[in-house]
Parts: sequence; C-alpha cells; structure tokens
Amino acid sequence: MADAYTPAVHGTGVKATIQRFGGHLAGMIMPNIGAFIAWGLVTALFIPTGWTPNETLAGLVDPMIKVLLPILIGYTGGRMVHGQRGAVVGAVATMGVVVGADIPMFLGAMAVGPLAAFVLKHVDGYIQRRTKAGFEMLVDNFTAGIVGAAMAVVGLLAIGPVVRSVTEAAGGAVSWLLDHGLLPLASILIEPAKVLFLNNAINHGVLGPLGVAEAVKQGKSILFMLESNPGPGLGLLLAFMFFGPRMLRPSAPAAIIIQFLGGIHEIYFPYVLMKPRLILAVIAGGATGVLVFMITGAGLVATPSPGSIFAYLAVTPRGGWFGVLAGIAAAAAVSFLVASALLGFGRANGDEPEHSEQQAEAQPVTREV
Repeated sequence: MADAYTPAVHGTGVKATIQRFGGHLAGMIMPNIGAFIAWGLVTALFIPTGWTPNETLAGLVDPMIKVLLPILIGYTGGRMVHGQRGAVVGAVATMGVVVGADIPMFLGAMAVGPLAAFVLKHVDGYIQRRTKAGFEMLVDNFTAGIVGAAMAVVGLLAIGPVVRSVTEAAGGAVSWLLDHGLLPLASILIEPAKVLFLNNAINHGVLGPLGVAEAVKQGKSILFMLESNPGPGLGLLLAFMFFGPRMLRPSAPAAIIIQFLGGIHEIYFPYVLMKPRLILAVIAGGATGVLVFMITGAGLVATPSPGSIFAYLAVTPRGGWFGVLAGIAAAAAVSFLVASALLGFGRANGDEPEHSEQQAEAQPVTREV
C-alpha cells in the first residue's frame, strides 16, 4: 500500500516490514485527519476547561472520540483491503469494539476493520464463482451482512478485551517504574502507549490518582507532567513542518495550534504512526522533559486538562514557572532534533523521486542526428 502519505516500500527486511506496517496504520488514520481536527477544536473550545465552556456542545466530545473516529478508522481500513464492501463491513465490525468501551478504541478499530474486510474478500472470492446469474446482489448483501455481524461479535468478545488488557498492562508497567524511581524511563512506555491512543487511560487512570495523593502531601507533583507534557509533540510537529513530506508540511502549523495551545495531543499521533521510527523522537523528548522536571524540582498542583501550555501555566504553583517551562522547552528541542535527524533533515521523507524527476526534466536532452 502506497499513497501520498506513505511512499512505496521496497525490500523484504525487518526495516521494510516495519515501514509497511506503519504505512498501513497511517493509511487508516491520515485520510481522517480532518475529523481529528474537528474533534480537537470542539474539545479545546467547549469542555469545562476549554476556551468557551458550553455544556451542551461539550456533549459532542465523547461520542466523537469513542464512536465516530474509531468507526471512520475501521471504515478506512476496510476500504484499503476490499474497496467499498470492505469499508462497510469494517465500520460494522468496529461497532463491536466500540460498544461498552470506556476508552477510545482506535487500536481495536485498526485491527478489526481490515480483518473484517479481509474475511469478506475471501468469502466473496469463494461465493461469487458459485452464484447463479440474477442472484448476485442478494448474495452480496447477505454475505456482507453476515460477515459484518459475525466480526462485530468477534470485536466485542475478543478484540475489545485484548485492547483493554493491553491498556491495563501499560498502566501497570508505568506504575512499576514510578514505584522504583525510574521516572525518565517511564517515557519508554508512556510515549508508545500515547501513540496507540492510550494516553487518557494512563494519565487519568494511573498518573492522575497518584499525582493527587502526592500533591496533597507536598503541594505539587511531577506525576501530573509525565504524560501531559506538550513539548515532545510540539518538537515532532515542528520537525514535520520543516522537514516532513511536502504534502504534510502545510498540515503541521494547524496541528501545532491544536496540540500545543489547545492541548489535544491526539493530533500528532498519526504523524508517528505514519513513520514509526519517529517514536524514538518523542521518547527522547519525553525522557528529557522528565529529567529536567526532576532536576529543577518542578511540579503541578493538579492535572493540566487538556494538556496545553495554558493549562500548564494555570496549575503551576507560585515560583515554579522556570522548572515547568524549562522541561517543556527541553522536551520540544530534543524531540525536534531527533525527529529532524530521523526525517533526514528533509532528504529521507519520500520526496527524492520528485526531486530526481525535476532534475531529469531540467537536464537538456541530446539526440543523435
């Protein structure tokens, strides 16, 4: 699979396999980036801690993140595998992982959408050769309905529980690192978990309660800052703005506004999924930020929600500005430098063929007479 976001990958090695896998994930996410921006704007504006709180309009937030976006991802993943029929079945199957979930099931949608379409593709290949003329539409509709219903059940009973288990395991691992005083290393788990859209589960399910208990005793807590630091995402998006694929560079400034000012970190996750090696950049940035927070004794009095720079400043204790801002700035700088290097400073982002073609067109053509 290759498109404007993911250039064709050649080869059969481990690197090529990882790139293809990341390309498939990006192919499910990036076409829906407008929906993510829409959700980000609604969230940043209307939640109780947003710019213009509105209880009625804030009712859009949960359905969009928990239902609409996963179904769009499952729909797109199914379409990649088996066209429009795969898209419809992928959307139906995604409802299985969405129902009853208390976390956004993006990971489940990425799994069940393409899987349902893959099953339907093989069913179609078997049935169509045996369908008598005149019954094609009837058979097609019933096979799609049966496969969609069956995969929705599989999503509800099998894939959903697996995703929840992964979430609980990630939370337990982070708790172990906290208990053993290895805070910078927590980024090795937190940042990949964030990219898989488990950020709210880790922040509000693990770090938030622990941070509240520590803040009651000490007046502030560094635990509020481990997952919510906007620095790593800012650095990554800046790297994309300057050195990313040319078709994605114009989207980076808007994403920066939503991520850094609006606090909606989910906006940068698809950029990492598109190029999985960039997870190293946000890990390095996150670990650097935590280290600076520890050295400067920084902490917050409550969870910054959403994780924007303004929310950070609002819950910073008096006299603690330097440590908080230094940690965010250091995280952004390191993330930017590492991501820029991984993007080849603009030379390793899939634009080479375009440059080569332009150079070839610019060269004079000589003909034998």
